Amino acid sequence: MSVDYAPMKAVLSEDPFSDPEWVFERKLDGERCGALRRAGEVRLLSRTGGILSSTYPELVDALSVEGPDLLLDGEIVAFAGGRTSFERLQQRMGIRDPERARRSPVAVYYYLFDVLELNGQDVRPLPLLERKARLREAVEFRGHLRYTSYRRGDGETAFRSACRRGWEGVIAKRAASPYVATRSRDWLKLKCAHGQELVIGGLTAPKGSRERFGALLVGYYLPDGRLRYAGKVGTGFDRPTLERLGDELERLERDTPPFEAGDPPPNARWAEPRLVAEIAFAEWTRDGKLRQPRYQGLRDDKPAREVVREVPS
Repeated sequence: MSVDYAPMKAVLSEDPFSDPEWVFERKLDGERCGALRRAGEVRLLSRTGGILSSTYPELVDALSVEGPDLLLDGEIVAFAGGRTSFERLQQRMGIRDPERARRSPVAVYYYLFDVLELNGQDVRPLPLLERKARLREAVEFRGHLRYTSYRRGDGETAFRSACRRGWEGVIAKRAASPYVATRSRDWLKLKCAHGQELVIGGLTAPKGSRERFGALLVGYYLPDGRLRYAGKVGTGFDRPTLERLGDELERLERDTPPFEAGDPPPNARWAEPRLVAEIAFAEWTRDGKLRQPRYQGLRDDKPAREVVREVPS
């Protein structure tokens, strides 16, 4: 069952705005996922081409109902305290056995916001609002399946409401835009707080009662292909995370630093730059470092080489 799932991605923007030609959705803190249903068979797809069906079997069940063939786009989330939590979702992302996944105490939900194919027809060229109307008709939204609601025009109110509720922010989408398999300014992300994916390239020695490592050394790729050091991340780890990350980085250990720009600390252990971490932080400093960074979890849905510093457009 071959499929062409190349997700459309948003460009970071700093300024909330209102415009009747745009719609505004809640920015969800989860795992991007495509869903393919053909001849009654369902497959969940990561944005890197991986198969997620074994990790989220209840979502496969929810989509395995009588209905049209389709290819959907959405976000898988878990909740903590009424908010979507990538950290909580981490407890499911590493599971590959369907039965173990079903026994997990972490409930997941699939928020759908777009349809790419419907009854054998490629609907990507259609305007966004028409695709959303077809999505709502094609899927039975109940249980683990949720329709991603949106606000038309009043983006500033949507953004203030999102930040007041402790959400990540909003995604602004041009109402007439087609779906394209790239990053596009027809979709803009407006964040209430700072955060982005960064590549792990090393670690420091533990101090005091800390085990396995003290801090992660992270960075991002420059346009010329060099990995630039962006700072140390020393908070956000519980004991299981320290053990799991310690094991993975041990397997990726190398003798030389992967960072070719910036000024990483000289006394560190280095790792092949393959792991991508979600990092929250207060701001970027003038010398290109993270201030008050906090680890939130690993991302396996984005290749390390695609990680760049996000700059508002």
